[in-house]
Amino acid sequence: MTIRVTKDEQLKNEIRKRLKENGGYCPCVLNSRGKSEYKCMCNDFINNTPIGQSCHCGLYIKEKS
Repeated sequence: MTIRVTKDEQLKNEIRKRLKENGGYCPCVLNSRGKSEYKCMCNDFINNTPIGQSCHCGLYIKEKS
């Protein structure tokens, strides 16, 4: 399995901007700030997202190696 960043430049720039503003916490999960499991790359993505799917915000995508 590999993880890649989206090819959508507009989305990538917007999410990275929001991550920076939010201290690295997922901008797509309400009340995530201060909860380490929602620090980007979040535990939900790492542990529960199937290959071929993206994280909540669409920044990262799991792919088959």
